[in-house]
Amino acid sequence: MKPQVTRAFILAAVEQDFGPITGWEAVAEGEESQAFAIRQGNDDFILRVNRSAEGFRKDDFCSRRFASTDLPIPEIVSIGMIDEDYSYCISRRAIGITLQDMPVKEMPAIAEPVMRALEALAAANVDGTVGYGPFDENGNGRFASWRDFIMNIANPSLYDWDALKAIVDEQRIAPYFQALDSFAPRCPEMRQLVHGDFGSNNVLTDAGRITGVIDWSEAMFGDPLYDVANLFFWRSWLDCMEAQAQYLEQQYYAALNAEALRCYQLRIGLDVIYHSAVEGDMEVLTWGLTRCDEIVAS
Repeated sequence: MKPQVTRAFILAAVEQDFGPITGWEAVAEGEESQAFAIRQGNDDFILRVNRSAEGFRKDDFCSRRFASTDLPIPEIVSIGMIDEDYSYCISRRAIGITLQDMPVKEMPAIAEPVMRALEALAAANVDGTVGYGPFDENGNGRFASWRDFIMNIANPSLYDWDALKAIVDEQRIAPYFQALDSFAPRCPEMRQLVHGDFGSNNVLTDAGRITGVIDWSEAMFGDPLYDVANLFFWRSWLDCMEAQAQYLEQQYYAALNAEALRCYQLRIGLDVIYHSAVEGDMEVLTWGLTRCDEIVAS
């Protein structure tokens, strides 16, 4: 659950570590963090508050290791504790708006710069890191192989599907697992940087360029096509994803691994179904089931 910490409580802790804050305003928030635009002197920052600092430390790792001209990742300037329950993170503020907030008519024009950011992601140097799947603040992936990550959605110690039988029809989702099991062995064992939640409100743009790729809490090592699959999976939910998916279909589809693309979309979809069921979000759950039906049938 997203924290709801008062401004006074946040300021008391942050100013003690960071110094006086001269400007403060609420900005669009993610699913797990409160977020504010703050100013110190002439410098603008983003302040986020979460129950855990784990994602903030991954942001810092990714900014230091992978930031480039085509992959702008805001610098993290401070991570600290508000109290024993809440952590904060201060990063430099990237100018612009999210892809999700763009006017629909302007979305096709930004598709090529978004693709360059995806290419920069795939080209990032991952030397000195280990493992596959989600990694920690030191670049250590949790899994021994990419396939292990793909198939961990069926691991009962991580995903208790039995507990959701009253909400999620076992017969309805069985074809998703069957297709995943069929496709996974043919997916490449690649080990490159993957954002894990690329697009929509995690990519910022201004004046026809990408100015920030943010929120690296889901970042992993594996096949960069997974980020493309995220765009394709969410295309009917968000206009910005549809615009990017159309561009990819027109410019790159012949070069994409169609089986892997379907496999990764189903892996994303099963995760969406599971967590929306756990959280009782019936709108997303219903949409996610329908979307996975479409992918299996395609």
